[in-house]
Amino acid sequence: MNRGFEDDDRGVSIALTHVLTIAITTVLVAMLITSASTMLETETDRSADIGLETIGERLANEIGNVDRIATGDDGRAERVAVTASHPRTVANSRYTVELRRNCTAPLLDGQTDCLRLTAASADTVAYVPVETTADIENSSASGGDIELQYDGSSNNISITGGR
Repeated sequence: MNRGFEDDDRGVSIALTHVLTIAITTVLVAMLITSASTMLETETDRSADIGLETIGERLANEIGNVDRIATGDDGRAERVAVTASHPRTVANSRYTVELRRNCTAPLLDGQTDCLRLTAASADTVAYVPVETTADIENSSASGGDIELQYDGSSNNISITGGR
C-alpha cells in the first residue's frame, strides 16, 4: 500500500504548537504591558497626591506665618507680602493652588478655609485646611514662586504668582 503525503498529519502538530505558543506569548505580553502601564499611572497619581499634600502643608504654614507677621505686637500691619518658592511641577505635572473660603471637601465641614491643589496631568486633588485670624480672599496661583499677601485695609490674605 502506497501512502501519499496528503494523508500525513504528523508535521501539523509542530506547526500548530508553534502557532499556539506565539499566540499565548503575545496575549501574556500584552497583559503584562497593560498591567504595567496601569500600575505606572496609579503610582504617578499617588506621587502627585503626596507631592500636592506636602506643598499644601508648607503653604498653609507659610500663610499662618504671614498672618502672625500681620498681627505683630503693635497691632495689624498695613501690608505684608512673602514670596514662597515651591516646585513648578509635581509628578511631572503642572499644578494650581486655590485659596478658598469655607471649603466643602473630604474631612472638611464647609466652615473651614483651605488650599485646593490640583495637578493638571494627574487625576488628583488635595485639600489642606488653613487657619488664620485674617479673612481669606478666594485667589489662585500656579506652582512655582507663590506670593502670599496680607492687605491691612481689607484684613484679607490672598495668593498670586506661580512663575
